[in-house]
Amino acid sequence: MARKGRAARLTERAAFRPPTGRTLEESSLTEQGLAAPEKKTGRILLIACGALAREILDIKEKNGLDHIDLTCLPAKLHLYPDQIVDAVDGAVAKYSTVYDKIYVIYADCGTGGALERKCAELGVEMVAGPHCYSFFEGNDAFASRTDAGEITAFYLTDFLVKQFDAFVWRPMGLDKHPELRDMVFGNYTKLIYQSQISDPKLVEKARGCAARMGLEFEHRHTGYGDLETAISNWAE
Repeated sequence: MARKGRAARLTERAAFRPPTGRTLEESSLTEQGLAAPEKKTGRILLIACGALAREILDIKEKNGLDHIDLTCLPAKLHLYPDQIVDAVDGAVAKYSTVYDKIYVIYADCGTGGALERKCAELGVEMVAGPHCYSFFEGNDAFASRTDAGEITAFYLTDFLVKQFDAFVWRPMGLDKHPELRDMVFGNYTKLIYQSQISDPKLVEKARGCAARMGLEFEHRHTGYGDLETAISNWAE
């Protein structure tokens, strides 16, 4: 009986197919017998990197920005920056008829200017800067440090300290080949931890990351930098 029940469920699932070329999520709500989404008049949507979710929610709460909604794309896209542009394009298309205003919480993030061009094409604004390390510290301040010769630093944010193994150590193969550490990080001289919140435990974990990488350690408390400024300006 159990086998028949499972077979029946599989048959029922197979019987409903979304229109050709579209996933179930992408198929029309009307075709599924549901009402179309209502226009969120007066509301703003932020389409953001998942690595920034906690920071954005903190900024929203801190500033009482209840008229702003947030949707996040997977943080793992940072491992595949060539996929960021298409992901943002798809998200804007999905929500453009629902929200009055949409903003993109990504910097260039390794897209070589392609994301900025896409956002201009879509008519949506994005956060200025080459990457989140820059806008957390403040783009002007970060640029001045780079001009002064700080080009051999490896940066971590709160998110990357927490997810160090998943986003740094394992993608670089160092979990299986630790002997490659010096080759991978040989051109760096120090690790700079840019903290967004004050948490001594994260500072110590970041210090441990620097030791694993064989680098000097420096801690800078940046807060939210230009990210908070941008969101506050958009909220007006």
